[in-house]
Amino acid sequence: MANNNLEFEKPLLELEDKIKELKQFMEEKDIDLTDEIETLKHRSAQLKEEIYDELEPWQILKLARHAERPTTFDYIDLICDDFIELHGDRNFGDDQALIGGIGKIGAQPLTIIGHQKGKDTKDNLNRNFGMAHPEGYRKALRLMKQAEKFNRPILSLVNTPGAFPGIGAEERGQAEAIARNMREMGSLEVPIIVVITGEGGSGGALGIGVGDKVMMMEYTYYSVCSPEACAAILWKDAAEAKTAAKALKLTAEDLLELEIIDDIVPEPIGGAHKDFTKSGELLKEAVLDSLQEVEQLSIKEMLDQRYDKFRRIGEYNE
Repeated sequence: MANNNLEFEKPLLELEDKIKELKQFMEEKDIDLTDEIETLKHRSAQLKEEIYDELEPWQILKLARHAERPTTFDYIDLICDDFIELHGDRNFGDDQALIGGIGKIGAQPLTIIGHQKGKDTKDNLNRNFGMAHPEGYRKALRLMKQAEKFNRPILSLVNTPGAFPGIGAEERGQAEAIARNMREMGSLEVPIIVVITGEGGSGGALGIGVGDKVMMMEYTYYSVCSPEACAAILWKDAAEAKTAAKALKLTAEDLLELEIIDDIVPEPIGGAHKDFTKSGELLKEAVLDSLQEVEQLSIKEMLDQRYDKFRRIGEYNE
């Protein structure tokens, strides 16, 4: 099994290993080390808060990319009482990197679309590491149009390093598919809730990223390009990725301050992968609260606010 521990978590993991050793020693030797163990547990809790309260952008990016983070299917299982997956773009094929279907959260029916990464190497190859082809974006649009027809809200879960840049994808109109989705999502007459659940990479994220409420989970990123690509372009050196990550302002806190997103969905301390159940509860609460807020608006108010929201991005004063 691959070691998915992150470098900045090392001091915490060493402390947790020490606690396990003391517990084992206490059981084997029948010696009471309760006080020592409790002291180490208290220190571990303090250290955990210190580490995750002061993460650098590069460290947050590492958490966003963590191989054990919940996928779109995981979140669907966690927040939905029922879900039916729908397939195909009715034009070319069925892209496994971008999935969608109809779900119910309690009594609330909704259409859910999202990028799907794999759980292992074989699954990732099948899912193309969450990098969608044009047929994936066209499938998503088909399902969103269906949602509008039957007056179902839309939940979009974004987790992709970017749209697939291969020759076949470009030949089938990758840029056109993403641009069309952005245009059409701007005028759909049903509420759209967007949540970045991991990576929010470039046009791949934007292709299903236009909504009335755009939120990011706490340890995720949303950026015009990856820090590695940015560093290669600006500094001609991918090793400057840490510097680029800071300059890109890609964290949830940065983007909330810049008013590019509307809210941050908290995660369990250490990241969503540490506690799937709690992560699902937090996401479900945020989605339902946002949906309730948007549903108070008339269709005209909703569309006007959606349009104004994206037109405001990039405004600045000199």
